[in-house]
Amino acid sequence: MDDRKLLEIENLRTYFNTPEGVVKAVDGVSFHINKGETLALVGESGCGKTVTSLSLIRLLADTAVIEANQLVVDGKTSLGFSSQQARELRGKTISMIFQEPMTSLNPVYRIDRQLGEVFRLHEPDITKKEVRERSIAILQKVGVPNPAERLNVYPHQLSGGLRQRVMIAISLASNPKLLIADEPTTALDVTIQAQIIDLLKNLQREMETSILLITHDFGVVSQIAERVAVMYAGKIVEEGRLEEIFEDPWHPYTKLLILSIPGIKVTRGSRLEAISGTVPNPLRFPVGCRFAPRCPYAMEVCQENQPPETVLDGRRVSCFLKGGDPQ
Repeated sequence: MDDRKLLEIENLRTYFNTPEGVVKAVDGVSFHINKGETLALVGESGCGKTVTSLSLIRLLADTAVIEANQLVVDGKTSLGFSSQQARELRGKTISMIFQEPMTSLNPVYRIDRQLGEVFRLHEPDITKKEVRERSIAILQKVGVPNPAERLNVYPHQLSGGLRQRVMIAISLASNPKLLIADEPTTALDVTIQAQIIDLLKNLQREMETSILLITHDFGVVSQIAERVAVMYAGKIVEEGRLEEIFEDPWHPYTKLLILSIPGIKVTRGSRLEAISGTVPNPLRFPVGCRFAPRCPYAMEVCQENQPPETVLDGRRVSCFLKGGDPQ
């Protein structure tokens, strides 16, 4: 593994056995994240983004079958980790900000208990005084005003923006090397969204943390990511540097996602693009390209064959329009 890479995944497959059949939520995903880098994993709901992240930290139901050719985190192969090893990985190496802070925080416990639990879990000998001091310090770091007072309140007594900052504080309390941010600005107003994004960027510079940003919003991606991996129906269909993806998207799905967001490539008064149809059922994926039923550029070969991955100038894409030959 390259010393610059913090995370390297090759051919990750996460399947769920159900009475109706095998659900291929993640079906052959490969990517890497360098140390101190932000990679955005972008796609619609149901594409497999969150399942990909939960596969990394082993927070899935027992019905999930997780396999990969390679899964290396900070130089260690995490495939086959025991429950205890996975728990240590989640705390010391990888932390996660979940989608909804109101549902992620326990409503019946005050903030001091929920934040202090992180310190006590990884440092059993820590004193109550040290826990409180460090809890105040981490809340201050993420921009929570009057942190000593906020420790004594319940989640419902905080605004959405403050709850999200508390979630970020909990995630950073163990000083992880990789932070997974799953839709960190969902349900927040535009002003608070901008504050949370600025906070993540500042914390990344200060703590030298890598970030895996999971989102459907290219507007958020444009403000924080360095590289982008576009996911559709359990597969990554395109990956490249942010500037390349925005200026010249190679996959039709990527292009339509960008054109569906106001203020990025769409000028004032212009019409936003809409992607017809829905993400296919993972129990019954199309035989050919999984995006073909919704793609305005689909050809006959797309309906019958899965496009191979093409790598050009450090970018990769799976589309027959970009030189892929039918197999």
